[in-house]
Amino acid sequence: MIKRILHRVAWVIGAWLLAAQAIAATTVVIYPRAESATDSQVVYDYELLRLALEATVATHGPYELRPSATSMNQSRTAGEIALGSGLVNIFARSTTQEWEQRLLPIRIPIDKGLISYRVFLIRADMQPRFAAVQTLDELRAFSVGSFVTWADTRILREGGFKVVTGESYEGLFRMLVASRFDFFSRGVDEAYREYDERHDQLPEMKVEDALLLHFPTTRFFFVQRSDEGKHLADRIEAGLNRMLKDGSFDAHFLRYKGALIERAHLKSRRVFHIDNPFLSPETQATRIARPEIWYDPLKGR
Repeated sequence: MIKRILHRVAWVIGAWLLAAQAIAATTVVIYPRAESATDSQVVYDYELLRLALEATVATHGPYELRPSATSMNQSRTAGEIALGSGLVNIFARSTTQEWEQRLLPIRIPIDKGLISYRVFLIRADMQPRFAAVQTLDELRAFSVGSFVTWADTRILREGGFKVVTGESYEGLFRMLVASRFDFFSRGVDEAYREYDERHDQLPEMKVEDALLLHFPTTRFFFVQRSDEGKHLADRIEAGLNRMLKDGSFDAHFLRYKGALIERAHLKSRRVFHIDNPFLSPETQATRIARPEIWYDPLKGR
């Protein structure tokens, strides 16, 4: 009897120790170092990631969050994650059905879908021509710049726009002022931040102030489709959901994007809509099932 009790106690202690070790194991999270020193988009994304990891320390243990040793573009990042090289194991990017099949999405919109609403970077002398636009077909008469691997490129082409692609993020701003294309479609929060960061170097550039283009999309965190990736995804999803519940997600969103949204005076703009045929059914379903995690700047919520 005593042996049986001792055995049971030893089993319980052993199980407790294994659970404690699992909780204490450090979750190592490596995100891609930005290619551009002036690209501050990653600050919002990976600070949100840090907060989600912090929100799960009590349940999932400690973590280490750091950028990759070298900078890498989206294509290389995705390849390294899919391969499981260890150089990087998570990144944030606009979603498409193809990306969601290749990698595992954490299906909570990290930008609350704000990137669906587009204002334009243009050359200042083009403002009168854009201000005169009254129809979507008139807007399609202008060429638009985009990065070769961005989801935007296919969406805009499918929407009837002539898209001129560039092969570097910084190069697109220079292509714009060099008249290689007419406008650079940017998220509401991106355009003014990018303008502020580059105005001294590119004084010919401005944010167009009359038009707004909308197509449904968002940005997700993506990880490897593997057991290890699933464990990481589960932790981050739990953290993001806790942040949504306690209000810290919205506080972070407004801290970084609120002033930029106000600056865009969206309600006074003419709005044009195009479809996004590359949004997965699962993401479409999320928009219907959880409207509270998506943001409509035209409604202010």
